[in-house]
Amino acid sequence: MKWVSVKNEGKMLFKSKLKLVALAGLVLSVLSLFTHFLLAKHTHGIVYEYQSSVTIMSWMPKFKKSDLSINNQPSYRRLWAPVRHLESLHPHANRSGDYAAPEMQSTGFIFVKIRGGFHDIRNAISDVVAVSRLLNATLVIPEIQSTTSSKGISTQFKSFPYLYNEDQFIAALEKDVKIVKTLPKNLKGARRKKEIPSFKVPHGVSPYFYLHHVLPMLTKHSVVELLVFSGGCLQSILPPHLVEYQKLRCRVAFHALRFREEVQNLAIKILNRIRASGQPFIAYDPGMTREALAYYGCAELFQDVHTELIMHRRAWMIKRGILKGNLSSDSSEQYRNGLCPLMPEEIGILLRAYGYSPDTIIYISGGEVFGGLKKLIPLHAMFENVVDRTSLSSPLEWDNVYGREANLVDQYSTPPPSADLGMRSQAWKNSGPRPRPLPPPPARPKIYNVEGWWGWVAESDDEPESTIMELRTNAHQLLWEAIDYLVCIEADVFIAGFDRDGKGNPNLASLVVGHRLYQFPTSRTYGLDRKEIAKRFEEIRDSVYQPNRTWITSLHKQLRKSLTDGLLEESKISKSRSFLAFPVPECSCIVDSSKSSVNSSSPMPKYEIPVFSGQVDQCPSWMKGLTYSQSREETEEENDKDDSASSGLFSWLSNGNQEGDIGDVSNKEEALVEDQEELEGGER
Repeated sequence: MKWVSVKNEGKMLFKSKLKLVALAGLVLSVLSLFTHFLLAKHTHGIVYEYQSSVTIMSWMPKFKKSDLSINNQPSYRRLWAPVRHLESLHPHANRSGDYAAPEMQSTGFIFVKIRGGFHDIRNAISDVVAVSRLLNATLVIPEIQSTTSSKGISTQFKSFPYLYNEDQFIAALEKDVKIVKTLPKNLKGARRKKEIPSFKVPHGVSPYFYLHHVLPMLTKHSVVELLVFSGGCLQSILPPHLVEYQKLRCRVAFHALRFREEVQNLAIKILNRIRASGQPFIAYDPGMTREALAYYGCAELFQDVHTELIMHRRAWMIKRGILKGNLSSDSSEQYRNGLCPLMPEEIGILLRAYGYSPDTIIYISGGEVFGGLKKLIPLHAMFENVVDRTSLSSPLEWDNVYGREANLVDQYSTPPPSADLGMRSQAWKNSGPRPRPLPPPPARPKIYNVEGWWGWVAESDDEPESTIMELRTNAHQLLWEAIDYLVCIEADVFIAGFDRDGKGNPNLASLVVGHRLYQFPTSRTYGLDRKEIAKRFEEIRDSVYQPNRTWITSLHKQLRKSLTDGLLEESKISKSRSFLAFPVPECSCIVDSSKSSVNSSSPMPKYEIPVFSGQVDQCPSWMKGLTYSQSREETEEENDKDDSASSGLFSWLSNGNQEGDIGDVSNKEEALVEDQEELEGGER
């Protein structure tokens, strides 16, 4: 019994010691966690600095609250202030006094099918409305082929309502054109049987084509079908006596074409998230699409698998007759002539050299940059707040925009069902003499990885057929570009790396420039001369991150000129292909501050603006009070002496953060003093 009691006491002692050890371990664990939390709290800034210096690319924004005290500083106004030369310009696309309402008796119905990207659709819709007015016809809501041909998209938003607000479109144009949602039943049946005349309209045809070819068929059959596959279907620059049709185009594009509510709401949310910090932001459209690079022969700028993809696309375009030229082209020569996009790295260098700080918010618009995310790495290294629509929205919000969509599952070929044992035994007996060659294996469907090394480049000269998933993505692309379009219009600064599409026509960036020039003419929109920019980069190709003071001074003058002279170049190049890319002077007017009143009965005089090639009407008297407020005027030669600040902006990339920060502080202090002296001298 004594031995048993000693054994029990030993067990109890062991258990008590074990409990003490467990308790001590628990206390140590709590202390360890507390210490870790304490260290993380006090060293968050150090760890953050270290991570930001190692992780070159991060899509998550690092917005900071802006310091409102710097908004009145000269350097701030040089980067963000409105353009003083365009303060007198205002949007004016209203109907004139002798503009008649549409006649009750129309000549017939115009049914339109539109195929193309976002910018093609927007150009085509504004043109077909003007054509309907010209022919006194009733327009049926256009059919957008990019959505009707897609499978798996939501049936709730299809064709025109997939992108735009249908009711708003009809109501806004009721005094211009009669618009209906569908054809009458008898004409709808005739269209299904292909019994109505159809016209495949080329790009930019003249009014003569519609008046002498389309109108007679419209009068005879009461309906015609227009197939628009190349963007605008009406001549961009019309004769002076048709100026009302130009204003009608502006009313369509800038007032009647409103995106549906879900798209508008998501764009507003993204804008609010960008502006939550109180900082202004830059919208940047790279314009680097495979089609544009192939059309202009810029394949050798990549030197990787993307070069093969571009060359394959260029060969396909030549085979289809889209492009006339040789398969091989000198990409370097094309770049020097301004016919290739500016790379994101070059755009970042331009912005940093001009004075934009590393924490500037840059919103990247457009689809996926061809060449992959590696092309954006240098831009992320220069600016920490590079964002896009995906980093500022959630998948749930996009699901609300897409609507309810069916799950798409690739239908792979399934093997035939296996025969039972008796059938296989009978087949073996009846198979004939042996040996015999084995039959070839059944053909497998080719699956191409769109995001990787495209195997079809080496297998066929043709592009592969679009899969169901790609058709759905093409429809989604319209919604992505609609969101980007709205954000770019509202941006404080807009800059484009390229302004042409894969057909040589103005792209999304050109439409953004035209809309901003119409609605916000004083907003800062850089119209870069790519030929001059390429020449300047050739001068510092060996020291691109350490430019000299002379180079930065010349770059400052070049970018300031691009705010005004760049618009004139846009007028010469883009307007001949797309009126919406440059709707001035037809859809604008000038507020003449020198005269206090204007007699409304007298014809409005015209005024010359140096940056425009045409004359602009004076605004009506009721618009006299509309002026763009600005606290202090900017002078033409303002801030030429702040080059020392820009020259030190790149030191952090090569000399380390500490030396760069010290140099930046001293240079910025000197630049502020010089900027203030220049502004005061200019005002006196």
